[in-house]
Amino acid sequence: MALWAGASLSALLLSRRSWAIGDRSLFHFARLNLPGLPDSRPTALKRLAWEIVRRTSVQTASDPAELRLADPNLFRYPFLVLSGDRGFALPSESDIARLRRYITYGGFLLIDSCEGRAGGGFDESVRRLLAQTLPGELPIRIPDSHVLWKSFYVLHGAPGRIIAAPYLEGVERDRRLAVVYTQNDLAGAWARDGFGRWEHEVTPGGDDQREEAFRLGVNLVMYALCLDYKTEQAHIDYILRTRRFAR
Repeated sequence: MALWAGASLSALLLSRRSWAIGDRSLFHFARLNLPGLPDSRPTALKRLAWEIVRRTSVQTASDPAELRLADPNLFRYPFLVLSGDRGFALPSESDIARLRRYITYGGFLLIDSCEGRAGGGFDESVRRLLAQTLPGELPIRIPDSHVLWKSFYVLHGAPGRIIAAPYLEGVERDRRLAVVYTQNDLAGAWARDGFGRWEHEVTPGGDDQREEAFRLGVNLVMYALCLDYKTEQAHIDYILRTRRFAR
């Protein structure tokens, strides 16, 4: 099935003491580094990694990897993040082929627009990139019934630093979400500086909306690792308990 399925889940959900074998056993975020697209939220993934350790049994590396599509280590990372606040040039055909292979083999791609509005230059570039990478598989709105909304927390809506688009879009392959796209600047809600100060105001919902953005980040990671196991009725009680105790 997915490149990292099965073995990844069993390894990542072990007790905390079992992680002493080394950094390679930890879950790593990887940020996709494209030419001309600087990281406008450099502290965001580190903060999300900390929150995942605090809230779940998944142990994460604190510092995300920075990868180009040609990097030979690309396929070692199950969770790839593309974020930006401006338009960008499409990668080469060979790099697009590697991205297609990454997604086809089971990789998960989160795309996060930090532009502060829907339909800007980053959005245009993203849609061109996806059209080249996955021809005929354009992103569509993720339905409210999708298991992503209950993979750890039970959520409604698509929070971020802003609400530019009140939904998430995604590309589904073989009944799994392979690509999730948000225009609401999730990373802007996560970003926190070395002095513990939030770097960006969250509007219109303030702290509650920021918390929902972190919960969505946790859900995205848990979905990428676990896929759809919580569609089973046996997990409904656990989901409800998680929702009640996490508030």
